[in-house]
Amino acid sequence: MVDRSLRILQVSPSDSIGGGHIIPWNLFRSYRARGHNSWLAVGSKRSDHRDVLVVPNHMRATPWSRFFGALGQKCERFESKVPGLRRVIRACEHPWRGMESRLGIEDFNYPGTRQIVNLTPQKPDIVHFHNLHGGYFDLRALPWLSQQVVTILTLHDAWLLSGHCAHSLDCERWKTGCGRCPYLSIYPAIRRDATHYNWRRKQRIYAGSRLYVATPSQWLMDKAAQSILAAGTVEARVIPNGVDLSVFHPADKRWARVSLHLPEEAQIILCAGFRMQTNIWKDYKTVRAAIGQAAERLQKQRVMLIALGEAGASERIGEMEIRCLPYQKDPAVVARYYQAADLYVHAARADTFPSSVLEALACGTPVVATAVGGIPEQVKGLKVSSSSDARRDGNLYGMDKATGLLVPPADVEEMARGIERLLEADLLRRRMSENATKDASERFDLQRQVDEYLQWYEELVQRAGAARKIAAGIR
Repeated sequence: MVDRSLRILQVSPSDSIGGGHIIPWNLFRSYRARGHNSWLAVGSKRSDHRDVLVVPNHMRATPWSRFFGALGQKCERFESKVPGLRRVIRACEHPWRGMESRLGIEDFNYPGTRQIVNLTPQKPDIVHFHNLHGGYFDLRALPWLSQQVVTILTLHDAWLLSGHCAHSLDCERWKTGCGRCPYLSIYPAIRRDATHYNWRRKQRIYAGSRLYVATPSQWLMDKAAQSILAAGTVEARVIPNGVDLSVFHPADKRWARVSLHLPEEAQIILCAGFRMQTNIWKDYKTVRAAIGQAAERLQKQRVMLIALGEAGASERIGEMEIRCLPYQKDPAVVARYYQAADLYVHAARADTFPSSVLEALACGTPVVATAVGGIPEQVKGLKVSSSSDARRDGNLYGMDKATGLLVPPADVEEMARGIERLLEADLLRRRMSENATKDASERFDLQRQVDEYLQWYEELVQRAGAARKIAAGIR
């Protein structure tokens, strides 16, 4: 329990409540509810909250860049008549940035970064950074910033560890220096292979920094410990993300379906994610194919796949209906879809600790997911007799604890078999639902996450204060 009010500044690309941005936003609001001074500095502001502050990159621009920035705004209406005009003007606005982009050098030219600690009315006790890619932050400021104030980095992906990519898939060159990158088009994409230069630049930055590193999963922490980030890490902790259990909780399935105008008698499978069909980390193709196979075997049963967050027309394949629904801003509406579903299915090529899996579990919806990244730390997979499961035995549990099924990545047959099994076994599915609700309340409550961060903040602030007294010669 933290006895005094802390001054906490978090830094994130945006204050939107979608995707990974929901984590700092939830913490920001929760700290305020606990009586702490809490601010959120962002590259792009979406809300009207007065304590959400914008990193002032635009205010410290040169007269040259301000001129071409204003010219670009005035010329927007001519873009349809003169294709490429805005691109040319943007290149003139930041000529050095444009040259680096053509060379494949990561963009760190954000001069407002050094003003972050001056944005708040009082100097913060803690500056807690989240994703630092996204076009708003100068990574070169970390050594200086970490000398000014206690600096925490929470990794939501592996970008800080590599020469450019947020996840390296099967490539392990991030351990030894990158270069000869096989995945230049992976987000954040670069035009040419400057990955070794980018990697070395990050290595020098971390070597001069004093950073406290957090990850939501042990999987990502293990990667961080083997990476260039380790040289600048003073202390590291695994703090799993949480979800708001006042929003994401079990509810009457019939009520949820009626309120969403969904068929009461259908077997409903949910998958969720932004632009799943084009997102390189997701594997919607495997989800679609697996559910199609399962639907064929479940004869005379109506099966519906809801793709939440995916634009596109609905379609019917045999007895299966695929209904694509746009992204929903209201978390209560999102929760209702989990509550209405019989299963949540999550296929990914890479994933750190997806919030959608936590939300499903909190709503008591069993999960069928690929065993990649931090997902096996979220889902307690049912132990079944198959050779593929033996390799993941450490992540598997009996019926009394299992919350879903884990399958190998890109394995349509295994996923289809898991979906089919759970849809046919009502008793098993109900038991998994009970297990999921209990496990989420114990491990993935947002308030538990808040408690862990606040306790760590307090420890670090006390240590910093003691170190200052020693440096000043005060006993």
